[in-house]
Amino acid sequence: MVKNRVYDNRELSWLKFNQRVLEEARDERNPLLERLLFQSIYSSNLDEFFMVRVGSLYDASLVDDSHKDNKSKMKPSEQLSAIYSRVRELISTEDESFKTIHKALEPKNIMHKSMKNLTIQELEFLEAYYAYEIKPFLNALVIDKRHPFPFLPNKSIYVAAKLSSKSGITLGIIGCSEKFERVIFLPRQDDSIAYILVEELIFHFTDKIFTGYKVEEKTLMRITRNADIDVDESFDRELDFRQNMSELINKRKRLCPVRLQLSKQISDPLQKELCTRLELSKKQVFVEKTPLDLSYVFTVFDKAADKKELFFEPKTPQLSRMIDESRPMIDQIDEGDLFLSYPYESIQSFIRLLNEAAKDESVVSIKMTLYRVAKNSKVIKALCAAAENGKEVCVLVELRARFDEENNIGWSKQLEEAGCRVMYGPKGLKVHSKLCLITRKTPDGVKYTTQIGTGNYNEKTAGLYTDLCLMTSNRDIAKDAVEVFRALSVGELVEKSDLLLVAPRCLQNRVLEMMDNEIAIAKAGGDGYVGAKLNSLTDKVIMDKLIECSQAGVKVELVIRGISCLVAGVEGVTENVRIRSIVGRYLEHSRIYIFGSGVRKSVYISSADYMTRNTTRRVEVAAPVLDAGIKKRILDIFETQMNDNVKARDMLPDGTYVRKPSAGVSVDAQSRFFAEAYANVPKPKPEPKPEPIPEQKTEPEPEQPAEAPTVTPVTQPEQKPEDAPAVQTDIAEKTETTPAKKKSLWSRFIALFRRKSKS
Repeated sequence: MVKNRVYDNRELSWLKFNQRVLEEARDERNPLLERLLFQSIYSSNLDEFFMVRVGSLYDASLVDDSHKDNKSKMKPSEQLSAIYSRVRELISTEDESFKTIHKALEPKNIMHKSMKNLTIQELEFLEAYYAYEIKPFLNALVIDKRHPFPFLPNKSIYVAAKLSSKSGITLGIIGCSEKFERVIFLPRQDDSIAYILVEELIFHFTDKIFTGYKVEEKTLMRITRNADIDVDESFDRELDFRQNMSELINKRKRLCPVRLQLSKQISDPLQKELCTRLELSKKQVFVEKTPLDLSYVFTVFDKAADKKELFFEPKTPQLSRMIDESRPMIDQIDEGDLFLSYPYESIQSFIRLLNEAAKDESVVSIKMTLYRVAKNSKVIKALCAAAENGKEVCVLVELRARFDEENNIGWSKQLEEAGCRVMYGPKGLKVHSKLCLITRKTPDGVKYTTQIGTGNYNEKTAGLYTDLCLMTSNRDIAKDAVEVFRALSVGELVEKSDLLLVAPRCLQNRVLEMMDNEIAIAKAGGDGYVGAKLNSLTDKVIMDKLIECSQAGVKVELVIRGISCLVAGVEGVTENVRIRSIVGRYLEHSRIYIFGSGVRKSVYISSADYMTRNTTRRVEVAAPVLDAGIKKRILDIFETQMNDNVKARDMLPDGTYVRKPSAGVSVDAQSRFFAEAYANVPKPKPEPKPEPIPEQKTEPEPEQPAEAPTVTPVTQPEQKPEDAPAVQTDIAEKTETTPAKKKSLWSRFIALFRRKSKS
């Protein structure tokens, strides 16, 4: 019974993580618009949680509700009930946080106005806006025998209204998401910003839309659909895997609803009607005062871009102190291992390596695994250029990267068109490793350059997520990398490796062996130590070994951003385990494994969390850090995060998290790492000063007409800073679009309205 207290349910642990994100929205030390961004991240995280995790549990409850979680011993239906209850509890905190932020923004001249507190001129403006820009494009529907209940796309917003007429009571639906710009900015005479959301305007005019009915009650609503598709069923089809993936993506768009959000409480009959139509239970309905979709905040940020005090100070990834920009990357790696720490150091050095390899005559092949890449990927461009230059380019594109499937299908086609060989992961296993192997044929024989990372080959997220990148010419590491790519190319799994840890066959078992070694040392009276920095901890086999470590006297230190199904500090079980979570400006994404104390310490960086899906159901790679300087730097990263007393929270024996008291000097790990990156930027070598020319006495020349001096322009490469807002989820990269300005009678009205306002 005691042991059961040290296990937490995976889904409830994730909700604790998202609560920590919401706490950042409430933290007054963060700038106001950054707090609003954290609130948006909390909302977006919850959307994906319902689409994936709740969707999966919902399916499981229908198929076999007797199957219990191996840690919390909860059935799917029990987990769902606990999730619904906890989310409902968090809504009041969410609503209060949103209200507080917007109240604080008003003195800063940023106002999210309601239809109730508009000036006469603002109301006139919105009435005209509705008439010209909304009404002609509205899609309203009365549900009756001739008009069945429509299909409602995932995460779209609607007005639902109870309508009465002489013929009785019926239901009205109005779409708010199609064709409309979400944020409507109100005309201002100064630099203040005032806006409302388009659904709020449509909601206000609902009575004018259903003119033949009396609107008895109304609410805004938004549904979240299940997105948990079984992508591996594609392998059982006769058609092309890529084509089947496209079919499954279309199928996902029409999966069943798992959540209904409402903007206000409605009567039981109307709620029951909506639940019946959507096949939802009352437990799946959530009433929120906060806008149902907070993705609009990026539009407000763009409008407020000049209000610098409302944002974090801009930070730009810097060039690494280890890298000489004037020398080829491969030459430097041949001399010694190189290391990058994102977002503090720029990914551009790695991209330079790819671009140089694409042109290097000695390079024979480039092999790489791709999980997620940026929208306009420089990595893809480099690989295509290499293929066009005659290199053998072999790329494993993981089509099953959730919510990036369509993007990766497109990239796979582009790579093939450029002449690259594209392959997909083995049946039933995603390839999540971050591995690149460059092979050269030189007068001294075959040489390799191997790169192993903890994060995706994505320039955008490399400015948002903390990740590590190791580049080495070590032949033993290269030998293991060659075997990884050989196995992937023929659909096999790596059964044995020397230096690299390669899931699913030789990562978990090797981790357990190294933990066993620490247990043996502790039992013999030595200092046993296990450390790890992870996104999540759910692998019960590893957790049980960590419990064994603790009970043997091994010191265990874990930095876990998100889910931890292990509870730290439980007397007699995990009293030697310390778990902390850091949620800050940048998404903590790197994985570090540490075994041993003092001079015995061995350090790995990895693409794999200690999650069952990573250790047993994916192809993952962890690499040992052999360079003493790089090892020291990674250990310093880990130690600094263990000492963070600004953004870190410590787990208590009851599974809750509390901030560590700020005793003494404040340590904000992320801020410190960026300060170090700026301080360590390689300084340009000064130009040699020309020697002074000795003065010579000469006879004066006859005066000539003055000529314009010749000036040789000196240009320097433009350095564009990366965008670096805080992002706290691993979901697919979001893109922002700017709708084209409309030209209509409306533009004439705006001009007239502004003249009228000034007069």
